Amino acid sequence: MNQVDYLRISLIDRCNFRCQYCMPDSAEIDYILRQDLLTHQELLTLLREVFIPVGFTRFRLTGGEPLLHPGAVELVRAIANQPETKDLSMTTNGFLLSQKAQALYDAGLRRINISLDSLEPETFDKIVGSRGRSRWLQVWEGIQTAYRVGFDPLKLNVVVMPGVNDGEVLDLAALSIDRHWHVRFIEFMPIGNNELFGDRGWIPSAELRQQIRARWGLTESQVCGNGPADVFQIPGAKGTLGFISQMSECFCDRCNRMRLSADGWIRPCLLNESGQIDLKTALREGVSTLELRDRLSELLALKPEINFKERNSGATGAYTRTMSQIGG
Repeated sequence: MNQVDYLRISLIDRCNFRCQYCMPDSAEIDYILRQDLLTHQELLTLLREVFIPVGFTRFRLTGGEPLLHPGAVELVRAIANQPETKDLSMTTNGFLLSQKAQALYDAGLRRINISLDSLEPETFDKIVGSRGRSRWLQVWEGIQTAYRVGFDPLKLNVVVMPGVNDGEVLDLAALSIDRHWHVRFIEFMPIGNNELFGDRGWIPSAELRQQIRARWGLTESQVCGNGPADVFQIPGAKGTLGFISQMSECFCDRCNRMRLSADGWIRPCLLNESGQIDLKTALREGVSTLELRDRLSELLALKPEINFKERNSGATGAYTRTMSQIGG
């Protein structure tokens, strides 16, 4: 089991997109009330006095859409300035990135993942639930701005859905050839939109690699990320191709992460709701950060069993939260 040192932090559960794989069209989302969100100070207290002391040194800011959080830039600066922080990144849908990329970079953010599930504006808008004005161009401009500002690596996340965007795999992979961009293909999961998953299913990463290999060839890359992606490269390409195969391959033994929700719940496994702890309520009730540290240490010790022994119990689609509420 890898050392668990990577924390995904959901800053906010709200999003300005409604992606098909994240939440169904029919879903009524009960967004977290403002007073129930972790405050800026509570989040930093948990990081400094609970997570960092037990060994967390790598952090990713997520949402919902993290750039909707009014204090996103300030939080980036505060976390980047922690002497123990070895890595800080963000996952965003890119819609607000053209406005905020420079400020994020100046605050200390260097790595960013941007969701780009299609190069076809019509398909893209269908996936993200855009009604009316297309959102594709503004996201593309955000990607270009982040590239110019200097984000490196710049990663593009693609959730591959049969019959929706699987016909674009080669076009999306080609983005890695001439630019130092890293494309990550992610298998569709039964979290967030179980109905669509049941209708569409998922495509194994091995099939996507075979498509790419038949077109250009494909070699294993020497570049290793902080997560579970298997990384490859088109010969001569500047960027890489990663494959996150959570459906076709169990990579629990390589999992090095936990997830902190916007309302302060720590979750040890994406595919399993067992073992969650409400850190925010405990903090507000006066439980000492030393006691919270002990509780987190106990959960860390249980994480391998939650991942392995009970993982199938979390793959039924009966989740109490959507992917947007978990933070991906």
